[in-house]
Amino acid sequence: MAMEIILKAAEDSAGPANLGGGCYMPPLKAFMDDTTIICSKEDETRRMLERLDVLMAWCRMKFKPKKSRSLSVRKGKIDATTTFTVASQQIPTVSQEPVKSLGRWYDSSMKDTKRGQETVELATEGLLAINRCGLQGKLKVWCLQFMLIPKLLWPLLVYEICSTTVEAIEAKINKFTRRWLGVPPGLTDVAMYCRKAKLRLPLKSILEEYSHGTEGR
Repeated sequence: MAMEIILKAAEDSAGPANLGGGCYMPPLKAFMDDTTIICSKEDETRRMLERLDVLMAWCRMKFKPKKSRSLSVRKGKIDATTTFTVASQQIPTVSQEPVKSLGRWYDSSMKDTKRGQETVELATEGLLAINRCGLQGKLKVWCLQFMLIPKLLWPLLVYEICSTTVEAIEAKINKFTRRWLGVPPGLTDVAMYCRKAKLRLPLKSILEEYSHGTEGR
C-alpha cells in the first residue's frame, strides 16, 4: 500500500509508454516492492528516476542500484551506451549483468533460444539424478511426475520455447519412464498417457501440459 502511494506521486513525471500500433502502457508497474519503469524517451526515464529518488528519500528509504537493471532499445536494437543513475549510483545494464525477475532471465540477446537449450540440459540432469538414486522404479517415476516435471514447466511457460524442444524433452522423459516401470521400450506414448482407455496410468505428459499452458498465446 505504501509503495502504491509513492508510485501515484511519481506517475505524472512521464506519459504512457508508446509501444507502437496504438498500444500504450503506464510508465510505472509494480509487484510488491519491485518497480518497473517503462518510458518512450530517455529524458522521461531520467525524470522519473529523479522523482522516485526524491520520494524514497522523503520516506527514509532508498533504492539498491546493484539489484536493478536498465535496458535501452533504439530502433529495435539494444543501446548499451545509455546508462541511468539512482541514489547517486549507476544502474547496471542487462548487457553487463543479466537479471532474473519472477523466474525469468533477461539479457541483452532479447531471445529465448538459449533458455530452451538450458531447459533441455536441466531435464537431462534431473533425469540422470533420479536414475542414480537408489529408489525403486515406481518411486523414481513419482519423483519425475511431482518434482522434475513441475520444475521444467515453469521455464517452458515463461519463455518462448518451440514445441520441438518440448518434444525432445518428452522423448527423454519417456525413455526413462519405460525403464523405471519395466515395460518394453516399444510401448507407445498413447499407452502411457491415454485418458480414454480403461486401464490408465497416472502419468502426465509434459508436452500436453505445455500445450494447455500456451493455448492463449
